[in-house]
Amino acid sequence: MKYIAKTAMVASVAALGLGLAGCDSKTENAIEDKADAVEAASDAAADSMEAQADALDPKVDGSDPAAENSLEAKADAVRAAGEAKADAMKDQADRVDP
Repeated sequence: MKYIAKTAMVASVAALGLGLAGCDSKTENAIEDKADAVEAASDAAADSMEAQADALDPKVDGSDPAAENSLEAKADAVRAAGEAKADAMKDQADRVDP
């Protein structure tokens, strides 16, 4: 379910981005594309970390729930950092082509 919600969100953001793309310069679009790639890479890394955390589920193998929680917190931090960096890059792109 989590995957479906992410996919729907990404699709709607992409559609909105395409609608606005006609108003931007090539430089602004290039910076925004790089920002999207940064965010996608951090999301992929966070997804991988969450999958590793899920594998540590104590119900399955009796492992330490603290380790699972720690890994999930790190995944959240990676995702947040990627989003913040992408947002900063997009803000920069807006300043390039007001």
